[in-house]
Amino acid sequence: MTGPQATFQERSARPRVERVPLAHVSIELGHLYREDYAGGIEQLRRHFGEIRPWVAAARERVAALAGPGKRPRISTCFLIDDYFTAFSSPDEVIGSLVEAAGDNGLTIDYVAREAGCAEAGGVRPAELVLDRLVADPPPGTDGVLPPPQETGWLTNGDRPPGSSAQPAMARRPAWQPPTENAKNRHSIYLAVEIFSAGPDGRQWSCPFLAAVWQLLRLGMLRYQGRAVAAPEPAGERLPTSWATMPAVLRLNPDAQPFSAYRTLSVLARRFQNIEAAVGVVLSQVAVDEEVRRQVRDRAADEGFALPDELVQRISYVFDGDTTRMR
Repeated sequence: MTGPQATFQERSARPRVERVPLAHVSIELGHLYREDYAGGIEQLRRHFGEIRPWVAAARERVAALAGPGKRPRISTCFLIDDYFTAFSSPDEVIGSLVEAAGDNGLTIDYVAREAGCAEAGGVRPAELVLDRLVADPPPGTDGVLPPPQETGWLTNGDRPPGSSAQPAMARRPAWQPPTENAKNRHSIYLAVEIFSAGPDGRQWSCPFLAAVWQLLRLGMLRYQGRAVAAPEPAGERLPTSWATMPAVLRLNPDAQPFSAYRTLSVLARRFQNIEAAVGVVLSQVAVDEEVRRQVRDRAADEGFALPDELVQRISYVFDGDTTRMR
């Protein structure tokens, strides 16, 4: 019989967990698909004109959260969907976005590729998050269901009856409703597909990539201790192809940090279901404890209120869908 074995490691041999600069709030000025650009710059002007009052209100709220006499650190960002369908070119798309935003008194500090949530500079952020998923088993179960890494699905409760095969001659069980794990009197059951099988391997779902996007904005992802998808300066010329564009591009050299203690996304109402699914994903991600401690301690040193749960650090404004108005 072999006795217990101990492994010793020098502290210096462990990867150092890099600290990332943090704004108070990151404001997402939109997330548009290919068809949303069909109306040209006038369509984009309508979008930014619609969200401008919400951005102004958010800036006032952040100033109050930062405290009297403190200058709030606010950065803005915009996400372009090039993962499911690559279109046009970064220089054309970003140029139109910057012009349309500027016409409405708004500045886009950072622009990001949705494909960068899948792969960024040799690192795969989506894979990092998948590896850190810890599915929340329903109360009273033994947790033996296949993990989301195998099934490609994540839920916030007990799956509905009929989801598993029954013997052909088995007696039909009585109907039982699906149940939310942390329900408040009544259940809101959500099942989220996080990936499917594609010709080149996993194809990530929009909600899962959106959850990765939120984690990047919250400064929560590290790979071997280093920050993931760190913003790169735009330089004198914008990239002419999506393949050569960094995951996150800093357009404004004077911008506050890309990552922030809290995030706010101003989105069209059609994104509401996707963002509900983002909450399901984020509630079951086990963030590196050292990263979580760093952010928590820094917020406390600044006297900036920060909820423990990542989901509570995310806010939304859902408004009309002006980009599809004709």
